[in-house]
Amino acid sequence: MATSQLTASSVTAAARNLASLQGLRLSTVKFSSFGTLKPGALTSRSFKRLVVKAATVVAPKYTSVKPLGDRVLVKIKETEEKTEGGILLPTTAQSKPQGGEVVAVGEGKTIGNTKLESSVKAGAQVIYSKYAGTEVEFNGANHLLLKEDDIVGLLETDDIKDLKPLYDRVFIKVSEAEEKTAGGLLLTEASKEKPSIGTVIAVGPGTLDEEGNLKPLSVSPGNTVLYSKYAGNDFKGNDGSNYIALRASDVMAVLS
Repeated sequence: MATSQLTASSVTAAARNLASLQGLRLSTVKFSSFGTLKPGALTSRSFKRLVVKAATVVAPKYTSVKPLGDRVLVKIKETEEKTEGGILLPTTAQSKPQGGEVVAVGEGKTIGNTKLESSVKAGAQVIYSKYAGTEVEFNGANHLLLKEDDIVGLLETDDIKDLKPLYDRVFIKVSEAEEKTAGGLLLTEASKEKPSIGTVIAVGPGTLDEEGNLKPLSVSPGNTVLYSKYAGNDFKGNDGSNYIALRASDVMAVLS
């Protein structure tokens, strides 16, 4: 049976004709992947399932945003618009920021009978999970309102290698991918398998038990570990080295 592939241009054209999207600027609408659709399958009903992702705009009459519970308000770091060599990057090539400055924190959370204050303070520079939180446009700047647990760690320098993980996060320097096969054939970049082995650089203080007490992690800096292949958040250091920050539960074994 014949099928047709939905393209970005066909989605854009269809969106212009849908009454359900009237009043929205096309630049604020992000479409998830539809995969392969049969001819005639793209109808107005299809678009009712679309998730419109745009920053929530806080009106100027509101002068502050106070997070509740264990939520944190972070001012998002601006996207790099140029490469180190000064080449202007198109919007599609600009990487989504994963860092920013803490603007405000909630009162914390309660576990068991223990009241826990936030472990991050206003003014701290943090790194957070890539798809965490809700974007909020406030005072002319983009912010992210997220749970403290979505913060990977603190970063006091401009180099990711200096990340200080929070709670149960483990920060790992990824081992170099194999350059050759066992038979000696040189591998291309596309055919190199993503490594899942690395050296632990830093670990968080531990996990919280049911009473809110910290339990130290079972891995330590210097350990060589095997971790889940598709877990965590990937980063690249200023020296070109690859790093990954993941939860301790995603570390499967210590190698020796």
